[in-house]
Amino acid sequence: MNRSLRVRALLALAVLAVSLYIAVTVPVRLGLDLRGGTQIVLETRSTATAEADSEATDRSLEVLRGRIDALGVAEPTLVRSGENRIVVELPGVQDPKKAADVLGRTAQLTFHQVLGTADSADDSARPLPKRPRERVLPDESGTPLRLGAAALTGEHVKEAAARFDQQGATGWHVTVDFEGTGRDGWARLTGEAACHPAGDPARRVAIVLDDKVISSPQVDPSVGCGAGIRDGATQITGSFGPEEARELSLLVNAGALPVPVETVEQRTVGPTLGAQAIAASAWAAAIGTALTSLFIIAVYRLLGGLAALALACYGLVSYAALAALGATLTLPGLAGFVLAIGMAVDANVLVFERAREEYAARRRPSTRSALAAGFRNAFSAITDSNITTLIAAALLFFLASGPVRGFGVTLGIGVLAAVFSALVISRLLAEFAASRPSVRRRPRLTGIATTGAVRDRLVRRNPQLMRRPLRWLAASAAVLVLAGSGIAVRGIDLGVEFTGGRLIEYATAGPVDPDRVRTALADAGLPRAVVQSSGDSGLTVRTGTLTDAEAAEVGGAVDDVAGGADKVRDELIGPSLGKELRQGALIALAVALGAQLVYLTVRFRWVFGTAAVVALAQDVVILLGVFAWLGKPVDGVFLAALLTVVGYSVNDSVVLFDRVRELARKASRAPFAGIVNQAILQTLPRTVNTGMGAAFILTALAVLGGSSLTDFALALLIGLAVGTCSSVCTAAPLAIRLHRRTPPRKPSHRP
Repeated sequence: MNRSLRVRALLALAVLAVSLYIAVTVPVRLGLDLRGGTQIVLETRSTATAEADSEATDRSLEVLRGRIDALGVAEPTLVRSGENRIVVELPGVQDPKKAADVLGRTAQLTFHQVLGTADSADDSARPLPKRPRERVLPDESGTPLRLGAAALTGEHVKEAAARFDQQGATGWHVTVDFEGTGRDGWARLTGEAACHPAGDPARRVAIVLDDKVISSPQVDPSVGCGAGIRDGATQITGSFGPEEARELSLLVNAGALPVPVETVEQRTVGPTLGAQAIAASAWAAAIGTALTSLFIIAVYRLLGGLAALALACYGLVSYAALAALGATLTLPGLAGFVLAIGMAVDANVLVFERAREEYAARRRPSTRSALAAGFRNAFSAITDSNITTLIAAALLFFLASGPVRGFGVTLGIGVLAAVFSALVISRLLAEFAASRPSVRRRPRLTGIATTGAVRDRLVRRNPQLMRRPLRWLAASAAVLVLAGSGIAVRGIDLGVEFTGGRLIEYATAGPVDPDRVRTALADAGLPRAVVQSSGDSGLTVRTGTLTDAEAAEVGGAVDDVAGGADKVRDELIGPSLGKELRQGALIALAVALGAQLVYLTVRFRWVFGTAAVVALAQDVVILLGVFAWLGKPVDGVFLAALLTVVGYSVNDSVVLFDRVRELARKASRAPFAGIVNQAILQTLPRTVNTGMGAAFILTALAVLGGSSLTDFALALLIGLAVGTCSSVCTAAPLAIRLHRRTPPRKPSHRP
């Protein structure tokens, strides 16, 4: 074993050992869409006296953290997003209304002297014209009270606790203990109230939370005028249940939010749906990987088996990387993890096909030298194709949010792990096997001593595919118009993420007719609700923004029609956030196209870069058009699939143009159309084999991945087929046409 091989072996063993240790000791954090729970995105709002800047948002986050800790939620997550947003994840919480009520309360607790009763509440908290320091608020029974200025606030409170009065049988109440100047202020406030006779409203003290009188008890007759209550404690009484008393106590303890917050996004996933998604994705990964492994073993024999082993190592390394980075594995992220398996196959296929070419071209070939040449010649194509995918993954991370951002993280990690698997682990195993005497004596066992059925047929026929490039461009334009007309005729059905509104998914006992549910919702006052079946026993309802009471009516209507339904998913997106996400998606797509063009122009020439970007723009329009014809929603998960298709499309074009560049260097005076035609024929076996490997994975996701992954896998399958064809039918002929209009470059013979 030479020195370089030993170094690679030590590197691979070290990485695998560390990955195995991390995989065993560090669990991957699952997103709420996989383990169930509620995610709420809050946005801080400026007021006349306070600005919702990053400092106010950070203070609000700490207040919210105290409230959530008091709620007893296991493993909550609170992070600031941008300058004025807070993302709250509450695993296991299935009642988003309760969580949102607790988080959204500003908790402005104040204590006031009651000056007397008023004729009417008169706009609740409006100051009286002649008494600017007074305000009128209704008490617990609805009687309007005139209140003086706030004598104490929640900042003077030391501690609040929910208690049950077992001796007096008065039920639940909240005890409040004051500290510091609050003790003297409470004594002064109660002492002034005690100067009024019993039964006089002015003997009461009003306790106000968020402009609502929650308690207005009378000062006990035992308290003397001016003396007040000196122990610094009081009780907030009312018609409290145990949950209400506990909620009030935690709001008082956590303190007031410095600025109001508004819920702009809310997602709830039931634990059953999350468990089903994990199981479905695991089965899809297992079956898809098995089918892919069997395919590459059938095509490349021994080397295919070693590549399958390298795929297992890829899975270990990428899983450990996710765990080590503390990344959250979401449902789209899990799909990206599975999808990267197909990309790991691509690098191996590129190497093995180049090794086949080298073996067939040599007079006295050897598997070892052919493999070394295969890895060397395929390196630039592997590098360029994976960098373009990393560009798409980076754009998803920086420009997207939520689960789609998680997809970008896992896709990026998967690409890096796939390159390491192919160029280090797979190469190490292949070179070690090729150096064995038993393998050297049986070169056909390796799988590279034969050129393959696809390549043999192409060599025999030698079709001149690029003889008439305009025909290919005309056919591509026809397909583009046919698919794109779906956008004009049917329109793009933007999902709730991009329009704002509410999406609720139900699990029913059996199949339900969506038309019956639409009729029931129309009778309930929701004629524009979109109802769709999801699987054999599922139903989704999409509407505009709904209150919780209206959402309950939707659930009741579905339950009546279905004879029983369980809510498994609930998503609420505010209209402002929907508009922002829609603009972000367009920016992500535009930046993706621009970034691909710049990279390809730098690595190749503007002719190739322009041809590849036009081809991938065509793929984007076709995919959007097909989804428009099918009536499928375009949401954040579709955006992840779309940007992945962009990477796939560029990958094929990069591999093709890399071969064109190589052939042009060897035959600089040959007709450019002939060079492109030869490059297509030489790279077509790789395209077919890579496409087959990815198709196994995606088909498994589409069939076994459940309703939540079906549209995602369908978009990628369409994109895989369209992207593979566009490199031959659009990018190649367009490059030929652009090359003919470009004057030759004198200093270099590169195309």
